[in-house]
Amino acid sequence: MSLPLPRPGKVIAVGLNYRDHAKEANVPLPTVPILFTKWTTSLIEPEASIVIPKGVTQCDWEAELAVVIGKTASRVSESDALKYVSGYTCMNDVTDREAQSKDGQWVRSKSYDTFGPIGPRIVSPEEIGDPHNLKIEARLNGKTMQSSNTSNLVFNVPFLISYISQRITLEAGDVITTGTPHGVGTFYNPPIFMQPGDVIEIEIEKIGILRN
Repeated sequence: MSLPLPRPGKVIAVGLNYRDHAKEANVPLPTVPILFTKWTTSLIEPEASIVIPKGVTQCDWEAELAVVIGKTASRVSESDALKYVSGYTCMNDVTDREAQSKDGQWVRSKSYDTFGPIGPRIVSPEEIGDPHNLKIEARLNGKTMQSSNTSNLVFNVPFLISYISQRITLEAGDVITTGTPHGVGTFYNPPIFMQPGDVIEIEIEKIGILRN
């Protein structure tokens, strides 16, 4: 298979953007979006292998709804923001938790080569309808690890597009990945992380299954 879109100019990710994830992390809900980037060289297509670098022992999954921008958006209003969306897809914001905690920032730990599975397809806004009422799941070797709904987003899609575009111009093909719900491996007791040979699936209602 191939990437469901040409390599985007930028991928903007949002941290702690699900109420249930903030609760499991035992942190207060953010008052403004926590933004970071995920380098586009991390992106891989469905069915491709996530390569865990030698020495990495805390490779975690994050099921996320990704928003694909359809045209240039600069200083757009929240009420107009959805007009700039060309579609939606699944993303797995794969993360090296050890590096994330040690680095003091998140970019490196989330941008390793192959740590950005995306797909399986881009679904139009018309097919999706309300992007804030979609079931979202992650399964590791067939076992459900994350199960939530995009209704639990702290900052919804129009707000994110408007907020980002006030200072950062969004271009056609750019991706905003909107955060992950509760159930990431690091918060299990004991923690559970991906191992070589595992199969991780991200499924979002109306979009399909991203399998790697």
